[in-house]
Amino acid sequence: MRHPFKPILALALISLFASAGCAHKKVNENETGMPAVDTTDMGTSDTGNSIGLKTVHFDFDSALLGKKAKATLREDAKILKSNPTVMIQIEGHCDARGGIQYNLALGERRAKAASHYLSDRGVPASSLSTISYGKERPLVQGDTEEAYAQNRRANLVITRK
Repeated sequence: MRHPFKPILALALISLFASAGCAHKKVNENETGMPAVDTTDMGTSDTGNSIGLKTVHFDFDSALLGKKAKATLREDAKILKSNPTVMIQIEGHCDARGGIQYNLALGERRAKAASHYLSDRGVPASSLSTISYGKERPLVQGDTEEAYAQNRRANLVITRK
């Protein structure tokens, strides 16, 4: 009798080995002198610093951008305008408090607030997309105010160079 999972396992192993051999192109600077995209960080959650983008944080139960968040997004906008081929997905996140549906809606408002701010600063809206993860992808585990504060965020994730 043939085992039904052997073909699936074989295909999974082949695709794993094939993707492991792919090289990623690294570029140090683009023609404007700004950091250019390092594609090795593409697809990872949390902003990372592949081109210097930074995560923005929010107050409890709020999607309003504070002074610090606006300053961060102004810098992010400069970087994104200097890398016009980059596509960004803005992820909205919440802390562990509140219900699933409420936090999904709040995360969406946070992602859209960041997206609108970037767009208002000259980043093409066509290069931005949003998604909410609500409280489902915490950056920091724990039930402390410090952990909650780090989880209330919007990440800018590179989806395409």
